[in-house]
Amino acid sequence: MSRRAVLWVAFVVVHVGVAWLGFVLPNEPMGDVYRVYQPWSACVLWGDVDGFCPGAREIMGITQPWVYPQLALVPMVMAWLFAWAGGYTVGWVVLVTLVDACAFALLVGRARSRGRTTAAWFWLALIGLLGPVGLYRLDGLTAALAVAGCLWLAGRPVLASALLAIGTWIKVWPAALLAAALIAGRRRLPVVLGAAAVTVTVLGVVVVAGGGAHALGFVTGQTDRGLQIEAPVSAYYLWRAALGEPGSHVFYDGELLTFQVTGPQVDVVIALMTPLLAAVVAAIAAIGVRKAWLGARYVVLFPPLALALVTAFIVVNKVGSPQFAAWIAAPLVLGLVLDRHRWWGPATLGLLIAGLTQFVYPVLYGGVLATQPFAIAVLTVRNVLYVALLAWALVRLARVPVPRAARRGILAPAP
Repeated sequence: MSRRAVLWVAFVVVHVGVAWLGFVLPNEPMGDVYRVYQPWSACVLWGDVDGFCPGAREIMGITQPWVYPQLALVPMVMAWLFAWAGGYTVGWVVLVTLVDACAFALLVGRARSRGRTTAAWFWLALIGLLGPVGLYRLDGLTAALAVAGCLWLAGRPVLASALLAIGTWIKVWPAALLAAALIAGRRRLPVVLGAAAVTVTVLGVVVVAGGGAHALGFVTGQTDRGLQIEAPVSAYYLWRAALGEPGSHVFYDGELLTFQVTGPQVDVVIALMTPLLAAVVAAIAAIGVRKAWLGARYVVLFPPLALALVTAFIVVNKVGSPQFAAWIAAPLVLGLVLDRHRWWGPATLGLLIAGLTQFVYPVLYGGVLATQPFAIAVLTVRNVLYVALLAWALVRLARVPVPRAARRGILAPAP
């Protein structure tokens, strides 16, 4: 059997296995699909379903404010095309698997490149270790778009940036990859054109549909959120709750459908997190801008810059969810494609993060909610690994070489 055939057999085995785990593991790892994606999309197609919709024909992000960008409705609706295979939940996982297959085909090609083969095995391992939450969430689908976009950026920047913009209008985080592409690339105009075309189209449709007032509602929806239990910053309050300290506990936000933490000065922390995230992202971007200005090569600069920005979105964020682990796939895949020896260390960190994430959710999630020390300890270790991955990316970014003459000021800055 050829190397390419073995990879595709592994692709099928991993996706079927992970999809099956969604039905057998505890704590409903695919619950978002049938609890919110299905009724939200049904409201678009058929109106109110069992009293779920706020009105007879409400459309989230159009007639109602929504925490997701409006394009998130598209895959939710598309999943109904495959619902005949076994219901909406099965239809969803079929859709995500097909999108994964397209990106995987682009990555593997004819399986003649050792770097691409290594990256393909890594991605499959990450999907398997992350488990059902990576397939039964929007993040898994956007991760595949991001992988394809990163692979195409150098040769097809318009198409690549369009894919990343589509991902951004589904789940926001691929905006970090777009920012890295604009900073590190030399062909910035095509990147801008591709992203702008998607953005103008989406906003135009939203406005024409009558949703202008909610066009950017997902931005304010994020800034108004509290501290989710899996965010690294929440560890302080989780450990206080685990140790029985008064005033700290876990609670469920019925409006946002998330578990959050509270405790002393929590409102101050909530208020500080968004500006802190903006400051960290700006600082990382500034390092990238300087490296690009001094003439750093795109293939050396883009991967660590992209990884640093994406990981910062996870580490310095008051919102934390297990599916965020899928975000790191794209920059790590690209890093392995371009320089597998240097990038195998952070890729290993990524696999450890994915494995611990599945251990936390869904396996130990009940213990996290009950603030049991062992479960919180595992979650804390996972978050420490995120910090370690960010640190590696920052060190690698700082060490990106620039032409010696540029360092001495002999050469003019690169255009």
